[in-house]
Formats: sequence, C-alpha cells, structure tokens
Amino acid sequence: MDLTQPDDLTSLVLRTDFSSEAAWETLQAEIDGSGNYRNVTFVSDSSFTDVSVQALVDADAAADDDDKLCYVFLADATTMTAEEHPLLAVDLYAEPGRTFRVPPRWYANVSNNLVIANMHFSEFANATDESNTYYGFGDG
Repeated sequence: MDLTQPDDLTSLVLRTDFSSEAAWETLQAEIDGSGNYRNVTFVSDSSFTDVSVQALVDADAAADDDDKLCYVFLADATTMTAEEHPLLAVDLYAEPGRTFRVPPRWYANVSNNLVIANMHFSEFANATDESNTYYGFGDG
C-alpha cells in the first residue's frame, strides 16, 4: 500500500469509509470552510477502505525517506457517522500510531501548524479532552 503524497504544504485527508458519498461531500465542505488557509489534499481511493492505523504506520515505515509522511488525517467510519464529523489524526513520525480526533472546524488550526512544523503532533494530542478530541487550546 502506497500512501499518496499530499500537494505541497498541505495535509492529507484520506478517506477510509465509503458508506456515504453525501457524508464525504459534507466533510469536504466543512474542511473547506474551516479557515482561510485550510491546506488539504483529499484522497478518496477505495483501496484504503477500512485500513487500520497500524497498516498506515507500517506502510509509512516501509516507504523511502522521500515518500514518508509525518501525519495523516483519516475520514473513517466515526468521521462519516458522528455529528461533528471528527477526523482521526494519526502520527506517523514521532510516536507512530498515536491518534486524536479533530472536528473539521479545528482542522485548519491543526493542519496549518503541522504543515509548517510550527507545532508538534504531540502538542495537539496532549491538548485533547477526555474523549481524545482536540477543540483548540482552552477554547472547548
């Protein structure tokens, strides 16, 4: 399995649940509206259906250095069915496999800071609530 490289200075949002085209379109619209600099590369490839976090970690670990990713956002079954459509952010670099949820309205905040390495994945993961969801720093 090859992970798609995102466009320059964007984050990869990888669709892993194909149960609802309408939910996917809604999610994309929500992300597109999440900020002035939402920086996203959407990937909807059915070969990633229900892919596990561990499979993504393994695929990234096996990739050539130039093809490695630091993180990825998954549009999984929870994303497609939960009211807030929270993406699953996955660390592929510092703590491979560490995850947290991020609703689309916070996507740009997380993505922009990760893209330019202004903040580390762990800083967002450590700022999650009891449900492991990031709602900003103190803005719950």
